[in-house]
Amino acid sequence: MSLINIRKKTVSVEHAPIEIVERKGRGHPDTLCDGAAEELSVALSRYYLAHFGAILHHNTDKALLVGGRAHAAFGSGEVIAPMYLLLSGRATVTADEQLIPVGAIALKQVTAWMGRTLPHLRLPGDLIVDYRINPSSPDLHALFSTTHVPRANDSSFAVATAPLSELERLVKSVEEDLNGAAMKRRYPQIGEDIKVMGLRTEEQIQLTISVAFIAAETPNLATYLAVKEAIAGEVHALAATITRRQVTVMVNTGDRIETGNVYLTVTGTSAEQGDDGEVGRGNRVNGLITPMRPMTLEATAGKNPVAHVGKLYQVYAQQIVNHIVTDISEVDAATCTLLAQIGAPITEPQAIAIDVESPLSEEQLTAPITRIVNNVLNNWEAIRDGFLHRRWPLF
Repeated sequence: MSLINIRKKTVSVEHAPIEIVERKGRGHPDTLCDGAAEELSVALSRYYLAHFGAILHHNTDKALLVGGRAHAAFGSGEVIAPMYLLLSGRATVTADEQLIPVGAIALKQVTAWMGRTLPHLRLPGDLIVDYRINPSSPDLHALFSTTHVPRANDSSFAVATAPLSELERLVKSVEEDLNGAAMKRRYPQIGEDIKVMGLRTEEQIQLTISVAFIAAETPNLATYLAVKEAIAGEVHALAATITRRQVTVMVNTGDRIETGNVYLTVTGTSAEQGDDGEVGRGNRVNGLITPMRPMTLEATAGKNPVAHVGKLYQVYAQQIVNHIVTDISEVDAATCTLLAQIGAPITEPQAIAIDVESPLSEEQLTAPITRIVNNVLNNWEAIRDGFLHRRWPLF
């Protein structure tokens, strides 16, 4: 086991004078790319398991969504030029002298997933799904398959923090609530492309929320404005259950009411009108973008769940800090950084750094934290399988 470096320091942002938190909703172009890449990885993993008894090497962690063109008006609209989604990466394309239909899997699974994610998307006309997936390189394939405990197929680091701050919980809850089934039943005008930007300055919170409206569900400007006001009211009510701080809610601040230029979409995503997306530009594993904290830069979506530490270690790190703050009552907050070295067993990070806020001494913390780290790393098989069942939210 690698040396675990534990130190006591302030790691929470809760009492910092300023805090910024962002969350991109499930219909945001970047989140769509993350979701499509991960959907392909899950589909390939399940195919490999069903036909060959093991998850074979693949990394489908590159995807680009090129925005289309659309005309949205009150009560109606149409996509004039389709969106274009390019899936890219590496995969095992033959095994046991059998050809694996990687392309067919990509087109079928991702197209269906996009249709479920964006229910107003008209398929196949509104979206083109394409792929450029080539065979895996021999050296990475060898690392992948030569040992029971997989060997890391990259040198990569991951960082995670816990618990979420009040602003982080608020921003995440707002997007999840607005994109939830109950809210959509009350306000069918709400599309899936929702972005929440939170700013806390001392005890004041400002939420800037962008909500794509569905043109066919919004017959006129009066309806748009009424629903927009209702959304602000819903967010205020939710915020009151999370924080006692003063909260200001601003919805679709880019609207120009006097000219009728408001946020209408045909499909529920801004990608229909030229907003592009890319894997890795969206939420981290905790579902947020948190520039005031240490934050992993690498994308998780689409990487294989067996040996790609750029994916695994982000979940491992989050699991570690979650257990530290829940299992050790005297710890108020924790940050975990893991570093992997290519070729080493995934259970043996090159470095493990743990920062905690706690009245306990470093000597008192060493034994329980070491036990937690070992338990998480040795649980690699269950964590791997959890990706296939989508137990770990990745974005």
